[in-house]
Amino acid sequence: MKLKYLIDEDFINYKKPSMFLGFPHCSLKCDKENGKPVCQNSHLVKAPIIEIHTEEIVDRYLSNRITSAIVCGGMEPFDSWEELKHLVETFRIWTNDDIVIYTGYVEDEIKNEIEFLSDFKNIYVKFGRFKIDDEKRYDELLGVTLASSNQYAKKISRQQ
Repeated sequence: MKLKYLIDEDFINYKKPSMFLGFPHCSLKCDKENGKPVCQNSHLVKAPIIEIHTEEIVDRYLSNRITSAIVCGGMEPFDSWEELKHLVETFRIWTNDDIVIYTGYVEDEIKNEIEFLSDFKNIYVKFGRFKIDDEKRYDELLGVTLASSNQYAKKISRQQ
Protein backbone atom coordinates (compact mmCIF):
# COMPACT_ATOMS: atom_id res chain seq x y z
CA MET A 1 0.00 0.00 0.00
CA LYS A 2 1.21 3.52 -0.79
CA LEU A 3 0.89 6.33 1.76
CA LYS A 4 2.35 9.76 2.34
CA TYR A 5 2.36 9.23 6.10
CA LEU A 6 1.06 7.07 8.94
CA ILE A 7 0.34 8.35 12.45
CA ASP A 8 -0.13 5.52 14.95
CA GLU A 9 -2.00 7.68 17.49
CA ASP A 10 -4.03 10.65 16.27
CA PHE A 11 -6.36 12.64 18.55
CA ILE A 12 -7.36 15.42 16.13
CA ASN A 13 -9.38 13.97 13.25
CA TYR A 14 -11.98 11.87 15.09
CA LYS A 15 -13.61 11.71 18.50
CA LYS A 16 -11.82 8.43 19.26
CA PRO A 17 -8.06 7.86 19.37
CA SER A 18 -7.21 6.77 15.84
CA MET A 19 -4.53 5.55 13.51
CA PHE A 20 -4.33 8.14 10.71
CA LEU A 21 -3.34 7.13 7.17
CA GLY A 22 -2.34 9.84 4.69
CA PHE A 23 -3.21 8.66 1.19
CA PRO A 24 -0.83 9.63 -1.63
CA HIS A 25 -2.92 11.06 -4.48
CA CYS A 26 -5.36 13.90 -5.12
CA SER A 27 -6.72 15.70 -8.16
CA LEU A 28 -6.53 18.98 -6.15
CA LYS A 29 -10.20 19.68 -6.86
CA CYS A 30 -10.45 22.14 -3.94
CA ASP A 31 -7.66 24.27 -5.43
CA LYS A 32 -9.31 24.19 -8.85
CA GLU A 33 -12.73 25.19 -7.53
CA ASN A 34 -11.30 27.99 -5.38
CA GLY A 35 -9.14 29.26 -8.25
CA LYS A 36 -5.95 29.19 -6.20
CA PRO A 37 -3.96 26.88 -3.91
CA VAL A 38 -5.97 26.34 -0.71
CA CYS A 39 -5.34 22.69 0.14
CA GLN A 40 -3.91 22.14 3.60
CA ASN A 41 -2.23 19.02 2.23
CA SER A 42 -0.63 20.56 -0.88
CA HIS A 43 2.84 20.14 0.65
CA LEU A 44 2.26 16.37 0.50
CA VAL A 45 2.34 16.39 -3.31
CA LYS A 46 6.16 16.51 -3.16
CA ALA A 47 6.53 14.33 -0.07
CA PRO A 48 7.98 10.86 -0.66
CA ILE A 49 5.64 7.91 -0.90
CA ILE A 50 5.93 5.24 1.78
CA GLU A 51 5.28 1.65 0.75
CA ILE A 52 3.88 -0.55 3.51
CA HIS A 53 1.93 -3.79 3.38
CA THR A 54 -1.70 -3.53 4.43
CA GLU A 55 -1.19 -6.44 6.78
CA GLU A 56 1.60 -4.52 8.55
CA ILE A 57 -0.76 -1.57 9.03
CA VAL A 58 -3.37 -3.91 10.51
CA ASP A 59 -0.77 -5.48 12.82
CA ARG A 60 0.40 -2.07 14.03
CA TYR A 61 -3.19 -1.02 14.65
CA LEU A 62 -4.22 -4.19 16.48
CA SER A 63 -1.12 -4.14 18.72
CA ASN A 64 -1.80 -0.57 19.86
CA ARG A 65 -4.04 -0.55 22.94
CA ILE A 66 -4.75 3.18 22.63
CA THR A 67 -6.37 3.43 19.20
CA SER A 68 -9.96 2.40 18.52
CA ALA A 69 -10.55 3.74 14.98
CA ILE A 70 -8.83 4.18 11.63
CA VAL A 71 -8.95 7.54 9.82
CA CYS A 72 -8.10 7.69 6.10
CA GLY A 73 -7.27 11.18 4.94
CA GLY A 74 -5.27 13.50 2.81
CA MET A 75 -4.53 13.75 0.24
CA GLU A 76 -7.65 11.97 -1.20
CA PRO A 77 -8.38 8.34 -0.27
CA PHE A 78 -10.90 7.82 -3.09
CA ASP A 79 -8.22 8.73 -5.65
CA SER A 80 -6.48 5.53 -4.47
CA TRP A 81 -9.67 3.47 -4.63
CA GLU A 82 -8.17 -0.01 -5.04
CA GLU A 83 -5.87 0.48 -2.05
CA LEU A 84 -8.67 1.98 0.08
CA LYS A 85 -10.95 -0.91 -0.82
CA HIS A 86 -8.27 -3.48 0.04
CA LEU A 87 -7.56 -1.73 3.34
CA VAL A 88 -11.23 -1.83 4.39
CA GLU A 89 -11.61 -5.47 3.33
CA THR A 90 -8.46 -6.45 5.24
CA PHE A 91 -9.39 -4.53 8.39
CA ARG A 92 -12.81 -6.11 8.47
CA ILE A 93 -11.26 -9.56 8.69
CA TRP A 94 -9.78 -8.57 12.07
CA THR A 95 -11.92 -5.80 13.60
CA ASN A 96 -15.19 -3.91 13.31
CA ASP A 97 -13.68 -0.73 14.78
CA ASP A 98 -14.74 2.52 13.13
CA ILE A 99 -13.20 3.44 9.79
CA VAL A 100 -13.50 7.14 8.93
CA ILE A 101 -12.72 8.38 5.41
CA TYR A 102 -12.17 12.07 4.76
CA THR A 103 -13.00 13.00 1.18
CA GLY A 104 -13.40 16.18 -0.81
CA TYR A 105 -15.87 14.44 -3.07
CA VAL A 106 -19.64 14.82 -2.75
CA GLU A 107 -21.75 11.69 -2.50
CA ASP A 108 -22.91 11.69 -6.14
CA GLU A 109 -19.33 11.76 -7.42
CA ILE A 110 -18.41 8.49 -5.67
CA LYS A 111 -21.76 6.71 -5.41
CA ASN A 112 -20.41 3.35 -6.68
CA GLU A 113 -17.61 3.37 -4.12
CA ILE A 114 -20.02 4.38 -1.33
CA GLU A 115 -22.38 1.59 -2.37
CA PHE A 116 -19.53 -0.92 -2.11
CA LEU A 117 -18.35 0.35 1.29
CA SER A 118 -21.88 0.44 2.72
CA ASP A 119 -21.78 -3.36 3.02
CA PHE A 120 -19.17 -3.07 5.79
CA LYS A 121 -19.87 -2.21 9.43
CA ASN A 122 -18.95 1.11 11.02
CA ILE A 123 -17.86 3.07 7.94
CA TYR A 124 -18.11 6.87 8.23
CA VAL A 125 -17.37 9.32 5.42
CA LYS A 126 -16.72 13.06 5.67
CA PHE A 127 -17.93 14.57 2.39
CA GLY A 128 -17.32 17.94 0.76
CA ARG A 129 -14.60 20.16 -0.64
CA PHE A 130 -12.94 22.93 1.28
CA LYS A 131 -14.31 26.38 0.46
CA ILE A 132 -12.11 29.35 1.21
CA ASP A 133 -13.54 32.00 3.57
CA ASP A 134 -16.49 29.77 4.48
CA GLU A 135 -17.82 29.22 8.00
CA LYS A 136 -16.44 26.29 9.95
CA ARG A 137 -18.92 23.84 11.43
CA TYR A 138 -18.81 21.33 14.26
CA ASP A 139 -19.73 17.83 13.16
CA GLU A 140 -21.39 15.77 15.90
CA LEU A 141 -20.71 12.43 14.23
CA LEU A 142 -16.96 12.99 13.98
CA GLY A 143 -16.65 15.11 17.09
CA VAL A 144 -14.48 17.66 15.28
CA THR A 145 -14.83 21.08 13.66
CA LEU A 146 -14.78 20.91 9.86
CA ALA A 147 -13.24 23.65 7.73
CA SER A 148 -16.32 24.54 5.63
CA SER A 149 -20.07 24.65 6.21
CA ASN A 150 -20.75 22.34 3.22
CA GLN A 151 -18.72 19.52 4.77
CA TYR A 152 -20.49 16.82 6.77
CA ALA A 153 -20.01 13.26 7.95
CA LYS A 154 -22.37 10.36 7.44
CA LYS A 155 -22.42 6.74 8.55
CA ILE A 156 -22.80 4.87 5.27
CA SER A 157 -22.96 1.32 6.67
CA ARG A 158 -26.17 -0.58 6.15
CA GLN A 159 -25.21 -2.97 8.96
CA GLN A 160 -25.14 -2.08 12.64
